[in-house]
Amino acid sequence: MNDSAKGRLHVVVLAAGKGTRMRSATPKVLHAIAGRSMLAHCLDTAETLQPASIRVVIGHEGEAVRASQAGRNVEWIWQHEQNGTGHAVQLGIEGLEARPEDRVLVLYADVPLLSADTLAALAGTEAVVSLLTVHLDDPTGYGRILRDAEGNVRRIVEQKDASEAERRLQEVNTGILLARYGDLVTWLDGLEAGNAQGELYLTDIVEMAANEGKPVDAVVARDPWEVTGVNDRLALARLERVYQQRQAEVLALAGTTIADPARLDIRGTLDCGTDVSIDVGCVFEGDVRLGDNVRIGPHCVLRDCDIGPGSVVEAFSHIDGVVAAGDNAVGPYARLRPGAALDSAAKIGNFVEVKAARIGERSKVNHLAYVGDARVGDDCNLGAGTITCNYDGANKHHTEIGDRVFVGSATQLVAPVTLGDDVTVGAGSTITRDVGEGCLAVARARQSEISGWRRPQKKRD
Repeated sequence: MNDSAKGRLHVVVLAAGKGTRMRSATPKVLHAIAGRSMLAHCLDTAETLQPASIRVVIGHEGEAVRASQAGRNVEWIWQHEQNGTGHAVQLGIEGLEARPEDRVLVLYADVPLLSADTLAALAGTEAVVSLLTVHLDDPTGYGRILRDAEGNVRRIVEQKDASEAERRLQEVNTGILLARYGDLVTWLDGLEAGNAQGELYLTDIVEMAANEGKPVDAVVARDPWEVTGVNDRLALARLERVYQQRQAEVLALAGTTIADPARLDIRGTLDCGTDVSIDVGCVFEGDVRLGDNVRIGPHCVLRDCDIGPGSVVEAFSHIDGVVAAGDNAVGPYARLRPGAALDSAAKIGNFVEVKAARIGERSKVNHLAYVGDARVGDDCNLGAGTITCNYDGANKHHTEIGDRVFVGSATQLVAPVTLGDDVTVGAGSTITRDVGEGCLAVARARQSEISGWRRPQKKRD
């Protein structure tokens, strides 16, 4: 995108506003769409252009804004006093190492859905100034694009400064523009605050360019949502649903069955194989991969996991940082935490929690159990209420379970402990020592009976 004939491309992102209407202690640009801040979305899109530089103008809670993007290759510019978009861009290009023929692209951090294709179209124009505009059925609040009889852009008039006739125009300014650096510097120096707001409007440079006979181009965005800015929580929620609807449409068109596109949230990346089915209310965070013929039941949360082909995740299950080999059954109401791994055909049932543990092939943990810091071999069955007691209050300890082990219900395995192959543990046992291969282990208190014992009774008035 840094075409030498056009000069290098520099990006200035405006992110200094307080966002009073958000009614939040969090800076507006750090509010999230699909689990990522609006600023992060904006910068991701800007980076697709491979610009020579990216500068972000910050002000309110600027340190928090900068910290949120640690590791980004951007420059941070402070705007301590907000005096309009023209003032912000003046600061944004101050000291910029640019040639007169270089170009400056101005973006807004609270416009999170702008597409890379639209930006590429804008960056590909030849004019000295190029605007991104859009046609709106209701243009209230936006600056109107004024064109001459030949259709050339002449200037932009803000809503508060517009006449009644001008307010009826439906082509509006998005605020996003591209300008040649040398001309932009001159025009910014000539800005005056002669408007209803008493601010320096970046949009005034359009009239300056037209008056000098320099070409002003306009790229019209096809989709109003991608140039919609966020000023309050309602707008944020609406853009969230637009974003999610589009993610669902992409998946559906690629062959994934989505029970209801309006009830799906993808807050990261979701890679689906063939004939995947996703029920309502599911949330996908981080990087999630679903293999062929995977079925996800309603109201599940999956984060940073890889679910192998043929697996079924039943309703209300939470899966985080897990690798499942395939043909697995999980849930309902299961919780698999980071470090859990399921070998082929392993089964995790209802109200079972697994953390930092590997469950072997065809092994089952079906009911009301906790398995943590453990290795469970193949063809095992851990009964209801089985617990690996892995934490002594200071350190975690490991439980090793061999192949073909049967653990009876309500058993505690106190780590560190090893059960050899083909071990059977009687229900209700507390196992504190290693059990050898093929042995039966029973560790219970002796049962006692007291005849004639009477249960305590409540006193009556």
